[in-house]
Amino acid sequence: MKPLLLLALCLAACRSDSITNFHIEQAQGYRHGLHKGPEVMFVAEAGTARFVPTLLEEFDTEAAMKELAFVDGFYREPGNVGYEAVVAMLLERLRAAGFGEQEGLELRVDERSLGHPAWTPKRGALTLIEKGGESRVLHSFDAPGDRDRCLLPTNSPSGDVRGPVALRAEDLVPGGILVSEGSPGRALAAARAHGASAVVFTDLFDFSVDPTGKKRHLDAIRYSKVPPGTELLCASISPRSFERIRKAAEDGPCELHLEAEVSLREAPLRTVVATIVGSTRPDEVVTMAAHIQEPGANDNATGVAGLLEGVLALQRAIEEGRLERPLRSLAFVWGDEYRASQIFLETTQRRPIAGISVDMIGASKEETGAICLLERSPDPGALTPLLPDVHTPWGAGRVNPENVIPSGLAVILRCALVDVGSEVGGWETSENPWEGGSDHDVFLDAGVPGALLWHFTDFTYHTSLDRLDMVDGEELHRTCAALMSGALGVADARPGDLRRYVESVLAEGEERAGAVELEGAPSEVAQQWVDWTHGARRWLSALCNGEPLPDRYQARH
Repeated sequence: MKPLLLLALCLAACRSDSITNFHIEQAQGYRHGLHKGPEVMFVAEAGTARFVPTLLEEFDTEAAMKELAFVDGFYREPGNVGYEAVVAMLLERLRAAGFGEQEGLELRVDERSLGHPAWTPKRGALTLIEKGGESRVLHSFDAPGDRDRCLLPTNSPSGDVRGPVALRAEDLVPGGILVSEGSPGRALAAARAHGASAVVFTDLFDFSVDPTGKKRHLDAIRYSKVPPGTELLCASISPRSFERIRKAAEDGPCELHLEAEVSLREAPLRTVVATIVGSTRPDEVVTMAAHIQEPGANDNATGVAGLLEGVLALQRAIEEGRLERPLRSLAFVWGDEYRASQIFLETTQRRPIAGISVDMIGASKEETGAICLLERSPDPGALTPLLPDVHTPWGAGRVNPENVIPSGLAVILRCALVDVGSEVGGWETSENPWEGGSDHDVFLDAGVPGALLWHFTDFTYHTSLDRLDMVDGEELHRTCAALMSGALGVADARPGDLRRYVESVLAEGEERAGAVELEGAPSEVAQQWVDWTHGARRWLSALCNGEPLPDRYQARH
């Protein structure tokens, strides 16, 4: 049987079984607005549309931007001074809103061993001394909020060295400084092997190119790491500085002077968990996780501040009676990427039913070129991408077949993106198959449906250019409204939402059928989408009707 006919017949059977008594006249038809992905059925006051207007109104963009600026003022690594300052700010704001004090608003802080001293950079400078003795400071910082704070790789040591430049490891003399293009790991190994006193490297991603044509990326320092306990001095520099050093070395012998001051202290790893307890199914929980560590504004000060203000907006709406307390619990997690979500799963007494990673959610399209993306759970599109699916420059991840578990999480989040776009008069968003790389992977590995809301391709990603001027407050506002509406779409799913979600699943199935036929994909791809569509429909039916969900999480634990 042809793939298109196979899928069409299966979808028809699925629709006839699930759309009985659906009053289509209540719907305004399919909408995607500016969303580059499958269409969704729009039904007024159904699904995520129930929450979007209120959350858009309640979200305090000005407060979020102030908190974002506070977080961005620190170079944040687990347990260090900046990380702890952010934890203190979160706890102060959450407690002021009643978390940990009022019934139904839980707050806890998990503390455990970090495993190594917490690292904080204090100051650093790299100076080029050219052939004639003329010196030029290439990069420097004296405070954690300074522009060149990424000069010192995480875990690099303190020190003060001056030595001759070598552009190749074999040209090093004892006490020389190796200047290299490429990863710090390779440069460190070569420098150690040849007796260098320090290593300086530049290493940007292929996609780290300024889309505006201003060539700002030439001044970008990549945020990098070396292993804890590294004794060799290191520095990460911009491509422009590398070229200056290279040209100076071609003109004759030159030197570099590298100064680095860092502090190491024993500190615990702290994870903050705030929970709005559900009204009727409190033992089931939808989780959102934002990582604190990493020194960027979009990555991930936006996630930290945006999730905080999203929580507070929802709590205000519940207190004011504008929204009902959700049926299921909502947990909000801040901590070290991956480990925070793992800690949550290890310690929660509730059953996780969905996990959403809140990572890079406010990039300015005008400045960075990035737009809001939904990264779905592993589905057949992650196995065989079909248009309109395309992978981002991040690249496809290796799919674990055990993680291809049908659910309706992506459909609900897609509805939220479209609903926000409709409410604000248009919003450019898109989606991509699963690629991996943040907290949603922890939930997926535990058998829990997971997804990521993020912004990409951002040329400032993991560089010193990821600062406040690259963030758009209104973009953060829209993304947080979609995030919270999508989470509520799961936590507060009701029978009246089912028709919209199922119609949207079936609409996607039909689009995939057309893509299978158009691209001449193998019949097994069509069958994969048939199985996924049936599985997603069953998951949504159980969710909206308050029935037991497929219990893969418990099976793995």
